[in-house]
Amino acid sequence: MGWSVLLQLALGVPIAWALARCAFRGKALLDALVTLPLVFPPIVIGYALLLLLGREGWLLAWLPLEWRPHWVFSETGLVIAAVAAGLPLMVKPSQAAFAEIDESLREVAATLGARPWQVFLKVELPQAKLGILAGLVLAAGRAMGEVGISLMLGGNVSGRTETLSLAVYNHVLGSETDCANALSLVLTGVAALAFFLLRKLERPVAKKT
Repeated sequence: MGWSVLLQLALGVPIAWALARCAFRGKALLDALVTLPLVFPPIVIGYALLLLLGREGWLLAWLPLEWRPHWVFSETGLVIAAVAAGLPLMVKPSQAAFAEIDESLREVAATLGARPWQVFLKVELPQAKLGILAGLVLAAGRAMGEVGISLMLGGNVSGRTETLSLAVYNHVLGSETDCANALSLVLTGVAALAFFLLRKLERPVAKKT
């Protein structure tokens, strides 16, 4: 979970900034690829990633066999699944936050001699921080509740690649309702905490408006 959150932050913020601030060839395609997991069945997304990232997958088949990484049916597969599921919810609020920054703030910073990376770190990032934090909370919650992509990439190996959501599924299949109920309560608590954090993040925005 920790690795997926860090990767969502590391990938999501630059992607969100680029979509909000830059014009480049392929922008629409990048936006579509980022948004795809929101509207496409997770099990199909997982299957596509399996075809791409498996040891015989399209992205790795050209490597010598001994060099091909074991990404699927492993903890790495679960991290990839969590990032794929949560990235759209990380990017979209962050993108909106970057897009709403007053252009005059950037211009003033540039006039005072700030370089582009300084404008990003000292002006844009602080202004967009609430949107970034909201996106991170949503992405983490979505990643924790992910089933379809995790099932395809992680393999649902008990004790190794079994997430909380998959554990609920497994216990229900095994008629172990007590365990399923307990884990469901844990996930409900996490969801409630995420909702509370989002409400806290909304209040400063409401005060500004």
